[in-house]
Amino acid sequence: MIQSRLSIVPRAPDETGEPIRDAAASGPGAQPQGDRSAEVAVAALAATDRSQRLRILEALLFAASEPLDEAKLKSHIKDGDDVAALLAELQATYAPRGINLIKVAGKWCFRTAEDLGYLLERHALEERRLSRAALETLAIIAYHQPVTRAEIEEIRGVTTSKGTLDVLLETGWIRPRGRRRAPGKPVTYGTTEDFLIHFGLDGIKDLPGLAELKGAGLLDNNLPPGFAVPEPTDVAALMPDELPLDADEEEVTAELPFDEPEEGESMSEGDALPAAAGAAKPAPSTE
Repeated sequence: MIQSRLSIVPRAPDETGEPIRDAAASGPGAQPQGDRSAEVAVAALAATDRSQRLRILEALLFAASEPLDEAKLKSHIKDGDDVAALLAELQATYAPRGINLIKVAGKWCFRTAEDLGYLLERHALEERRLSRAALETLAIIAYHQPVTRAEIEEIRGVTTSKGTLDVLLETGWIRPRGRRRAPGKPVTYGTTEDFLIHFGLDGIKDLPGLAELKGAGLLDNNLPPGFAVPEPTDVAALMPDELPLDADEEEVTAELPFDEPEEGESMSEGDALPAAAGAAKPAPSTE
């Protein structure tokens, strides 16, 4: 009995002489195996590159001793990368964790999650509390800036000592902005970037409004008619009614609107006092 043998028979070529390919590999929507492998490799490389950029941003923010802005972060990665999108992705990644990526004063930094802050209270340094006068003065400057010392006293209804402003200046929460275009050229004050960072604000407009202050119990519900909380503004540039701190005496005098008395007339002391007190208002006429 003859044993059967197995033999491999090559497939017959088609009319063009090319070997017949598998129908699944030669269909209208099929893609060569080499091209698919290349696309997979490119996608994996892009994902790895994005992951590396996220790691770079994470390392920079973690090691920084102060919040970093997007321009500084962008200088450490490739041009054309969307830093805002990368930061948003990193922020979402850290949202459920013990530390969060937050934005304060237009800059980014890592902070302990708010719900876990109580764990670190015993490790915090005990700081000196501000007096009531200092807190009131700080609030007035934050909501009414740019504001002068005389305007602060007018709002508070009491005299503000120089020591109160000195304490706030030492904390770095307020700064001299400029000088008011008024007789005496009083210094105007405003808040600083450190103020925003300390209180966790992205901008000065994030300060609580009237409804929020009432809800927190910081304002009485029986407020006088017409009472309103001013909308705070923090413009870095000087306002039209402000002069630079280092303005020359001649320049300031030339820009101040004084009414020159006519010949034979002199301004009495009684007329000069209202003019000095009305720093933000036109001086009364001496005629």
